[in-house]
Formats: sequence, structure tokens, C-alpha cells
Amino acid sequence: MNPQSMKTQTRKDRLLNEAAKWRLISLLFDRPTEVWRKHVAELASSIGDETLKLAAETAQKEATEGLYHSIFGPGGPAPAREVSYCRLVQLGQLLSELAGYYDAFAYSPHTSEVIDHVSVEAGFIGYLRLKEAYALDCGETEHADVTAEAAERFLSEHLSRIAKPLADALKESGSLYLALAGSALLSRTGPPKDKPVRPGLPILQDSEDGSLHCGEI
Repeated sequence: MNPQSMKTQTRKDRLLNEAAKWRLISLLFDRPTEVWRKHVAELASSIGDETLKLAAETAQKEATEGLYHSIFGPGGPAPAREVSYCRLVQLGQLLSELAGYYDAFAYSPHTSEVIDHVSVEAGFIGYLRLKEAYALDCGETEHADVTAEAAERFLSEHLSRIAKPLADALKESGSLYLALAGSALLSRTGPPKDKPVRPGLPILQDSEDGSLHCGEI
């Protein structure tokens, strides 16, 4: 194998590993079911991240649908939607931006959660890592680079907005597996572009020009 091929193979291996970790993060923020437990256990066995392994192990004992709704549901301490952490961003604009990303890369997750839910957004990054690895495998380096750039931009513009305030809230939630999931998410997003806002219930506020913007209570 020549040096360039070795470099490409190393990049593919890294991407596949990252894809599995992002998929596990996505699942940990999703609603727990019996099938969910099986998928979480299978993914945890295939990765080398100790934080995520512990989160997955703890989730098997701790996760319930009641706990999930008490933390992420209305009035819960840790809203799971990006809209809950936005500052002066039009709600329609946010959802349109997300839909644009997902449509551009044919991302259509099988979930009942809304498109700005942290599990959906984290799953999108895992999906992009797989797309990038596949493009490299097909010799489409330019397409792989475009996908990589989109992933980094999405992390910066969207998930980094959620990660810090969500991780902080989950530390106080009483759920170890979700606190660990929050820590794993935060370690991968980098600093937010804007100052994070505290978690709150999303409301719509009228601006001076008559448009509706995201706010918080």
C-alpha cells in the first residue's frame, strides 16, 4: 500500500470509529425502549471511548421512558431542542437551516423527535462521517471534503449551541448516563459561536419588525 493509500485508509478508519461514537451519543439522547437498549449495548461494545462505554452500561440499568420525559419533557431541567438555547434566531429560519442540511445529504432518520432535537442533530454528524468514509472508499475525495466541511460547519453553527448548557444542566439532573452523554457531546463540539443561554422553555417573541423570534422563559 502506497503512502497516499495508507493515509486514506487511516482517515476512513477514523471516520468509521467517529460515526459509531456519534451514533451512540445520538441514541443516548433518544427515548429508551427495549430495542434501544439492544442497539446501545451493541454500539458500546464496538468503540473504545470509556465515557461512552460507561454511559451505555449505566443506561441499561438507569434509563426509563419516565426518566427521559422528566428530564427532557416540558418543564424538565434539560431541554433537548436547539430552539431552547437560541438567542434572537427566527424559529422558522432555524428549522429551515436544519432541513436544508438534512435534505442536501439525504438524511432521513427513523425517529419521532423533531429535527432540532439533540439526538437528531448528533445522529446527523454520525451520518456525515459515514458519508465521508463512503466517498473516500469510492475515490471521491472532493465529495468527502465537502461532507467534512459541512459536518464541521454544522457542529459550529448548531450542536455547539446546545452542548455546553445541556451538559451543565444534565450534571444536575440526577441521571448519570445522561450526564456522561452530555459530557461526551460537549467534548466533541468545540466552543459555541455565540454566548450560550441558560436552558429554558422556548417561547415566541415579537420583534420590532413584527417577525417572531426564539426566546426563553
